Amino acid sequence: MIFASNNDHKAEEIRSVLKNKFEILTLKEAGINIDIPEPYDTLEENAAEKAGVIYQLTTTSCFSEDTGLEVVALNGEPGVKSARYAGNHRSFENNVDKLLANLDKSPDRRARFRTVVAVIINGKQTLFEGIAEGQITRIKSGDFGFGYDPVFIPDGADKTFAEMSMEEKNLYSHRKKAIDKLVAFLNDLS
Repeated sequence: MIFASNNDHKAEEIRSVLKNKFEILTLKEAGINIDIPEPYDTLEENAAEKAGVIYQLTTTSCFSEDTGLEVVALNGEPGVKSARYAGNHRSFENNVDKLLANLDKSPDRRARFRTVVAVIINGKQTLFEGIAEGQITRIKSGDFGFGYDPVFIPDGADKTFAEMSMEEKNLYSHRKKAIDKLVAFLNDLS
């Protein structure tokens, strides 16, 4: 199945959940060299767009995902713009720095990661969602993961995603929750 992304971090996380149940190919691995825009205001629309573009191009079963960090004190920001939060200067580090600056004086550190997976099989699209509730730290901590992982502690844990092994992160992960629903759906089809 084609995973409509070239984000190696996301592919690694998804493969850690799938184990050997299903084989996925990133766009690069499938020989597809395109960058699919994310023009919409919702994770659902962006995930559906990416899967739809690849399905139209290949007519092969495929899936995509879009993930956002939604911070309560920032009215849901960065949300759908999580990867582009720092604008023209976006990078994992700059996005995190902007987030911490915007939350600087806020006592309310509640946030959640939300992942939406869109899968298309035989032309029919289905969406799945996974959520990890948690808190934003005041400083970065940890060297694993990517994106906002160094500043996000999931509820029930005492360290950031970036301080966790992949196995530990998968105990809480929004992406794992969404992929687990995808796997259950695919198992029901077979």
